[in-house]
Amino acid sequence: MIQHLLQILVETVPEREKEEVREVFEEYGLSPESQHIIVEELAKDKKKWVDFMMRFELGLEEPNANRATTSALTIGVSYIIGGTIPLLPYFFTDTPSAGLKLSAVITLICLFAFGFFKSKATGQPLLSGALKVMFIGAAAAAAAFSVAKLFGA
Repeated sequence: MIQHLLQILVETVPEREKEEVREVFEEYGLSPESQHIIVEELAKDKKKWVDFMMRFELGLEEPNANRATTSALTIGVSYIIGGTIPLLPYFFTDTPSAGLKLSAVITLICLFAFGFFKSKATGQPLLSGALKVMFIGAAAAAAAFSVAKLFGA
């Protein structure tokens, strides 16, 4: 979609788009003469021009077509696992209230662990990142529980 929009802009307002590409080269310290030469050469091939603008002006890359299936499977499996964890305790307890308590504890532990590893992967402080994910999850669960109680009562 963005690529299509850039193609339209290249066709309708080429001078403005050339100026934006010049600004990219200016950031790299190229002289105005060099900027002009490179931009004019790049503008000769509109597909390469749009590709350049996608990558260097907007910081976007064309997505890999094979990645969509992998992403969909990853998200689907994650939802199944993430949804099963809070439900499992209900199968092993005698009463719904006992299942709810055990589910809350297990879910909070899992959220803490997820937050810990997420923080480790993203370079954030481990403890505060883990607690943040855990508290956000707890707040979301409390809100959902409250709404269910409100409309279920």
